[in-house]
Amino acid sequence: MPFSNYFEHFTALDYLSNALDILLVWFVVYKLLMVIRGTKAVQLVKGIFVIVVVRSLSGLLGLDTLSWIMEQALTWGFLAVIIIFQPEVRRALEQLGRGRLFSRNVIQEDKEQRELIEALIKSVSYMAKRRIGALISIEKETGMNDYIETGIPLHSSITSELLINIFIPNTPLHDGAVIIQKNEIAAAACYLPLSESPFISKELGTRHRAALGISEVTDSITIIVSEETGAVSVSKNGELFRDLSSEDFEKLLEHELLRIENDSSNRWSWRGRKSNG
Repeated sequence: MPFSNYFEHFTALDYLSNALDILLVWFVVYKLLMVIRGTKAVQLVKGIFVIVVVRSLSGLLGLDTLSWIMEQALTWGFLAVIIIFQPEVRRALEQLGRGRLFSRNVIQEDKEQRELIEALIKSVSYMAKRRIGALISIEKETGMNDYIETGIPLHSSITSELLINIFIPNTPLHDGAVIIQKNEIAAAACYLPLSESPFISKELGTRHRAALGISEVTDSITIIVSEETGAVSVSKNGELFRDLSSEDFEKLLEHELLRIENDSSNRWSWRGRKSNG
């Protein structure tokens, strides 16, 4: 059948049905990617993609042995995936059973984010006045599980009292970073990668270098309280915003963590304090 005649018997309903089918498939794939985001399964997906590409290219180039190996990897690989990544598969099925995989409560998310902002403002203000050093990193889109695994797991609710207590000097968890993931304190005493940028000011210590380092490899928001001066700084996207006032700090958190449209005249008013280090 000529390709030009392929669609001649299609009705408007057929086109609509096919379009809906494609959209639903993409939606399911997107939601599944959201489930595995921040886990080791992300690397698995990348590996499967590489195998599929190599399999296709080897078939086109006539590389029979390589093509057969890739075919076997795809055939038996899915069974190995189910065994190796059983926790991720179980979590996805649990979310599907609870109806969370295809739903999203934006109002509830904003309420939780506001509670997070309030806890951060209260705890950071307390520590800044008393010059208690602190390092708090908030996960956004890029997963931080690799860094969470370097610390002590907590998986606790976020309260200002707990954040303050973690960073009290000479306590077991005060040294290192707290990582906040999905509106809970995932872990404390975590190690973050230090920035190797040559433009960092020599007056900045390890906390600031770690905050810049994690902002260079993830899209996280990291808060630093200086132990020497009590100054509050925030790093994001490889930039450091130093010596923020309480008003600027609150405005930055609201802009980065809430799903609201801020007035453009106020949105970047704290940018005047931006520094490369």
